[in-house]
Amino acid sequence: MVVPFSAGGGSDLAGRAMADGLEKAAPRTNFKVENREGGGGAVGYSYFLSRKGNARYLLATETALLALPLTQKVKFSYEDFTPIMKVGDDYTLLVVPKDSPFKTCADVAEKSKSQRVVAGISGTTGIDNIVLSLTEEKKGAKFDRVPFESGSELTAALLGGQVQIAVLNPGEVIGQLKSGDVRALCSYAPKRYTFEELKDVPTAKEQGIDVSFAQYRGLIAPGDISEQEKAGWIAAAKKFEKSPQYKQYIEKNYMQSSASYGDDFGDYLKESNTTLKQVLDK
Repeated sequence: MVVPFSAGGGSDLAGRAMADGLEKAAPRTNFKVENREGGGGAVGYSYFLSRKGNARYLLATETALLALPLTQKVKFSYEDFTPIMKVGDDYTLLVVPKDSPFKTCADVAEKSKSQRVVAGISGTTGIDNIVLSLTEEKKGAKFDRVPFESGSELTAALLGGQVQIAVLNPGEVIGQLKSGDVRALCSYAPKRYTFEELKDVPTAKEQGIDVSFAQYRGLIAPGDISEQEKAGWIAAAKKFEKSPQYKQYIEKNYMQSSASYGDDFGDYLKESNTTLKQVLDK
């Protein structure tokens, strides 16, 4: 199981959860998780491209699969790989240290118009950068971005005072939210979370910022595997969806369940690629 980001972030959590779930769904299968970080995911995806035709490899995929080819000179696109499973949708939060003067996302956007606001993001092409770009577009804001290789590194930087705000998935920062070390100012979700720990966090839209964008979590195989191999992994993924491990992963990481498989997942990637291209071209 290749994870194109470093240990501790949302992609790493997803990769390890899927590896564990698939081992139980396909008992004769044994997974090793490999973190191949660098270049905001480009190193891991490029390595995976070289595994073409080898169904013994899988990759824990997310929005960088679509964003990287639209923003950087890489040798792959989503069409080079075999879609297996869309696991769910992972919306993101804008968070600050507990003693930050910022009280709302609207405060942050307004302050950025006249003063430097340093924003930490995971990579340069993921959902963190996308929601900030959309906020800039909607509100005339301007953020000074500092990219990190994973959510865990970004959380450490926020707590260490290297950045003023950070965009993080709930699963990456829930521990710090519970301890009170950080505060969530808003979620970039279409409606408030129903999870007890997040139900009081307002959406960005409630604060006058009409921005909502989900990072998908999914599973892909290399390109050019056989139809039989593809069908085998899809069958295992469907067993994973029905397992306690899947439910635990979704709930533990505060995600929305939205599983799809094979060609249906491929159609989702195609549609999302079109939408993302419109966003990133603005």
